[in-house]
Amino acid sequence: MNKELFVTRHIGVNDADRQEMLSTIGVSSLDQLIDETIPSSIRLKNPLAVDAAMTEFEYLQHLRKLASKNKVFKNFIGLGYYPTITPSVILRNVFENPGWYTAYTPYQAEIAQGRLEALLNYQTMVMDLTGMEIANASLLDEGTAAAEAMQMFFANPGADQKKNGAAKFFVSDKCFPQTIDIMKTRAGAVGIELVIGDWSTAQLDNSYFGALLQYPDADGSASNYKAFASTIKAQGIRLVVAADILSLALLTPPGEWGADAVVGNSQRFGVPMGFGGPHAAFFASKDEFKRSFPGRIIGVSVDREGLPALRMALQTREQHIRRDKATSNICTAQALLAVMASMYAVYHGPDGIRQIAENVHAKAVLLEKSLKAIGFENQNASFFDTLKINADDATAEAIRKVAISNETNLRYEKGYICISLDEVTTISALNRVVSIFAQVAGKTAADVTESDISYSDVKIAAEVKRTSSYLTHPVFSSYHSESEMMRYLKKLENKDISLCHSMIPLGSCTMKLNAASELIPLSWPEFANLHPFAPADQTEGYLEIFRELEQDLAECTGFAGVSLQPNSGAQGEYAGLMVMMAYHQHNNQAHRNVVLIPSSAHGTNPASAVMAGMKVVVTRTEENGNIDIADIRAKAEQYKDVLAGLMVTYPSTHGVFEEGITEITGIIHEHGGLVYMDGANMNAQVGLTSPGNIGADVCHLNLHKTFAIPHGGGGPGMGPIGVAKHLVPFLPGHAVVKIGGEQAISAVSAAPWGSALILLISYAYNKMLGGDGLTSATKHAILNANYIKARIQEKYDILYTGNQGRVAHEMIVDLRDFKTAGVEAEDIAKRLMDYGFHAPTLSFPVAGTIMIEPTESESKAELDRFVEALLSIRQEIEEVVNGTFTREDNVLKGAPHTSLRATADFWPHPYSRQKAVYPLPYIKDAKFWPSVNRVDGAYGDRNLICACPSVESYQEA
Repeated sequence: MNKELFVTRHIGVNDADRQEMLSTIGVSSLDQLIDETIPSSIRLKNPLAVDAAMTEFEYLQHLRKLASKNKVFKNFIGLGYYPTITPSVILRNVFENPGWYTAYTPYQAEIAQGRLEALLNYQTMVMDLTGMEIANASLLDEGTAAAEAMQMFFANPGADQKKNGAAKFFVSDKCFPQTIDIMKTRAGAVGIELVIGDWSTAQLDNSYFGALLQYPDADGSASNYKAFASTIKAQGIRLVVAADILSLALLTPPGEWGADAVVGNSQRFGVPMGFGGPHAAFFASKDEFKRSFPGRIIGVSVDREGLPALRMALQTREQHIRRDKATSNICTAQALLAVMASMYAVYHGPDGIRQIAENVHAKAVLLEKSLKAIGFENQNASFFDTLKINADDATAEAIRKVAISNETNLRYEKGYICISLDEVTTISALNRVVSIFAQVAGKTAADVTESDISYSDVKIAAEVKRTSSYLTHPVFSSYHSESEMMRYLKKLENKDISLCHSMIPLGSCTMKLNAASELIPLSWPEFANLHPFAPADQTEGYLEIFRELEQDLAECTGFAGVSLQPNSGAQGEYAGLMVMMAYHQHNNQAHRNVVLIPSSAHGTNPASAVMAGMKVVVTRTEENGNIDIADIRAKAEQYKDVLAGLMVTYPSTHGVFEEGITEITGIIHEHGGLVYMDGANMNAQVGLTSPGNIGADVCHLNLHKTFAIPHGGGGPGMGPIGVAKHLVPFLPGHAVVKIGGEQAISAVSAAPWGSALILLISYAYNKMLGGDGLTSATKHAILNANYIKARIQEKYDILYTGNQGRVAHEMIVDLRDFKTAGVEAEDIAKRLMDYGFHAPTLSFPVAGTIMIEPTESESKAELDRFVEALLSIRQEIEEVVNGTFTREDNVLKGAPHTSLRATADFWPHPYSRQKAVYPLPYIKDAKFWPSVNRVDGAYGDRNLICACPSVESYQEA
């Protein structure tokens, strides 16, 4: 049988091109290149024990069988996850559109104005609905957002709290259990004392710095918290409220009754449950906390011509500057899902959102009446969408059995049953629920019809009814027909560079192919519509996928166990370090809290370590970029009695396989520590070496890098951890679903398996490549990087190489010498936009450099196109050096050039318009136009605006 394997589609280089590339590099074979790149001492002796590759067709058939093992029951479980309707125009044009999901984080604002506008809409939506003054562009999940608020308050105590060294934080026992679980994890590591109790009887004093309430609470009660908020506010205690975003269309926003921060999940704004994610959490607060905000804030600035332009504002990458002094390690978001939620609000508008909320509430009221008629009383006097029905154990079990036989999931707690409604709930579903209760009660219930719904019979207490307006900006009232919405989405999409346009050569970010066959199943209802707390026998397809994915990832890493829970790389770092700390504590070595981190490490490393309760000691790097082994040895000896471990990236952050890595890991183990390996560069390891093979004890994997999950314009991501045998017992657990090791740490993410839906992508990647394909992908990533190096090294300085002159899968290009001509690295980054490319990673890990990573998915033709752009730019630099153009007015300083600027009547520059916008012939065939000129970042920080500006302000500009 002739089988066309996926590997030929995933890897961009063909056989003929490969030989030409190897010749350019100066080696006779791919194996010779690998031998000259990776030290023989750490090479794997055996091929990966991963199943043979499936074709794309075979894989999709295989997945259909697994999907059939999932049972999509009608879910009334609630607890922060709800069935929702994704408008088809958003599903097709955003969720299933590579123009949106293959874009990168908008660090280069001029070619990301579309996503930035969509995220600004998101922030505006959140600020309006919560009643707060500032919001960010999303966080990982609701539980994480609540924990981030707690840590923000802890870092910024009120005057009395600071004076008294307040370290207590109150959490209502009616918060979601998964949120409480995460709060426990986060609090214990940094010395916060968590006090969980009944908010209505709690007596807080100035030993508390903050409190958390759920609104409505986990059981559905929409309580009046105003007096509680007022009381603690008088004592300087900060209040964070975890709120249901849809309920805020009807309930008084927390910002109007005393909240200092409001967090929650925007999932029910058109984002599928996906067995737990990915979903965009929201985070909003008073303006006074803007300098301590976690995550990203999109702000309004201007470009060099004074026209409005958007950018990421303030401390959006503060980890790379403040490192162990950072207020958070979170540098990611859920951008794609935030875009979906914002577009849900744009499409429906304020009237539509209110109508959806009123419909949900009216059906809940109708259900309450119907159940009362057969003897079941709702215990919630004021509620939005959730009923709380008293039921003893026997009654609850009888109801559960009948409900399951009717393919219905309710939530069963000790002494009561909760029923949460949503926008998908139909009259038929209401009648099904009533009939279940009636059958158990031995009664007959009359069916209800649409005509029985009453919008005037409201069960929301007058004290908590919303009276303020929301979504008043014109963007929320302009695109309600599908034609207008489609055009708006396309207009924004067309402002952004994505993998649809060209390679995105970002070092450390691995922007590889996100194959259609990997992505297609995410829309299948058997995967998209499962509640994360559905009974296990309804989720067997997912569980089988998880088991196989864990096994494959364990094989790729050389470890004994894997946790799929962390839902970002930063979250994975944190989880891995917490597992390390749990291991030391279990061995009566809790005093081991010092972690060594090389100065070249990714900025989230020291930030994560501090969040895990560790003390950071920075170690030196040598002139060639390698870790200073002598310094490692000296500091390991110095701190041997308190050494918790080492954080290391391999291949190194500067793109080289360091020969001394096993010596380094040996030193740490010799002094009682554990080795944490940052998995950012696993794309250069898989099938050739492994973290386990170099002596690491734990490693997180960026599935949105090596294992093909799209970056989504700045999220989603996944950061599962692999661990050696001795750490398996401590893998993360969960408060609702039994998972994790025998001595599991508490949860690090809200859902048991993090963003479960997108795990399908990495599962597909492994299944369609197989062991041989995974290894080939790694080899070709190294080939492509060394090919670019060989082609540009005569014109650009490559900062670091291995002992035989090779780089791993990425390289650092040193641009600092060009400063003598007034040319900065940023000028080159902006000029690449005129050539149709996203810039490589800028000034990381070395200021004044770019870090290039081509990945294995790019063809030789695309690599050559990128190389020609770099060589052309080098000639443009030379024109400044030799005086053809001045330091102040040249094509690099003028970049990027917009169509508006290029077609203006007045052209003030000494270089031609053609040189500005069509510097190479290929560009004429498919020109990408940046939508704004170079953005003035300083202006945006001085004049922070993080909501949609008025139409008048645009006109004034």
